[in-house]
Amino acid sequence: MRESIPSDLKDVNFPVPIHYLDLASDHIDAASSPLSNGLVVFLSDGLPVGQAYIERLETAAALAERVVRPDTLEHIAQVAQTPLRNREVSILICTKDRPEELRRCLASIPEQSLRPVEIIVVDNASAGDATRRVVEEAGITYVREDRVGLDFARNAAVRAAKTEFVAFTDDDVVLHRQWLENLMKAFDRPEIACVTGLVLPGELATPAQFIFEKHWSFGRGYLRQDFDQDFYRLHERYGAPVWTIGAGASQAFRRKVFDEIGLFDVRLDMGAAGCSGDSEYWNRLLHHGHVCRYEPTAVSWHFHRKDMKGLAKQIYQYMSGHIAALLVQYQHTGNGGNLRRILLSFPKYYAGRLRKRLRKGATSHDFFLKQEMLGSINGAFYVLRRWKMRAW
Repeated sequence: MRESIPSDLKDVNFPVPIHYLDLASDHIDAASSPLSNGLVVFLSDGLPVGQAYIERLETAAALAERVVRPDTLEHIAQVAQTPLRNREVSILICTKDRPEELRRCLASIPEQSLRPVEIIVVDNASAGDATRRVVEEAGITYVREDRVGLDFARNAAVRAAKTEFVAFTDDDVVLHRQWLENLMKAFDRPEIACVTGLVLPGELATPAQFIFEKHWSFGRGYLRQDFDQDFYRLHERYGAPVWTIGAGASQAFRRKVFDEIGLFDVRLDMGAAGCSGDSEYWNRLLHHGHVCRYEPTAVSWHFHRKDMKGLAKQIYQYMSGHIAALLVQYQHTGNGGNLRRILLSFPKYYAGRLRKRLRKGATSHDFFLKQEMLGSINGAFYVLRRWKMRAW
């Protein structure tokens, strides 16, 4: 039986193909055959430089002219010429009961143009020993963390690392060969404490993967962005939208910042979600005067959840963790904008979306509206219960 899917996806044929087209290829010219289906990603010197979903018949040349920006191409050339000064880096991977996904991720590391000093896998209370065996086969460092929660695992990884920089990725990610090198090149000023990278979909085989990529994508575009004190202060009234900085599946830090402002907040694990510790940490970095950078030449591919049930659970956790993170950010920084976002912005936002859904039915944008709203409520109550327990 086919899963129930939103009305706007009824005519979409799955799997949705992902086309990678090199700008230097002879096939990208005005006379080339029109493209008619899928996601098109353009490449220059082996790196993605622009993308678009094909919604009408269009030649590759016309599409490239529309979506590939000259400043993106200039940036790629500049990064290629930038000397690599930061080499003391570890790759950290947190995993739980996904040995085959982990094996696929680890297979992309030997191809890295910058070889890490060490690779550390933190096994977050996996049920069997399959994860340990995969790590032993790869000949890398295995760390066991029995307290269940992504941020417990991340903190164990940071404690185990001895290098000046640490780079995090996830077990369901495959890395571009220049991922680590270009993350490290982006640390070109001492005030840059964190760098995130471009995350593309590994596949769009199912409606769940397509919905996630369309509405919850980890991708942040093809222009470098610096998030600094101006960004933090500009959004002070409703709290800085730190989730726009990047994705936890592709991020690197100066190791010393963990000594300065602490580790990941484990309250954003079980009971809330294991998906907001990264954004809360970016918020904390900005609050303490550091800069976070998004670097689009540090590329990786994420394999989203394939089934709608799994996606529904993920979105519930995302929103639960998001609201919990806002409350934790308020506690860490005292910035009332985080509370105003919860008490003013979110009720208005969801009321508008609910009215639209009642009028027009469930599109892919609103298909999981119930999970979003219930997750938000859960996140708020979770942190408030924790605060009450501490008060007692």
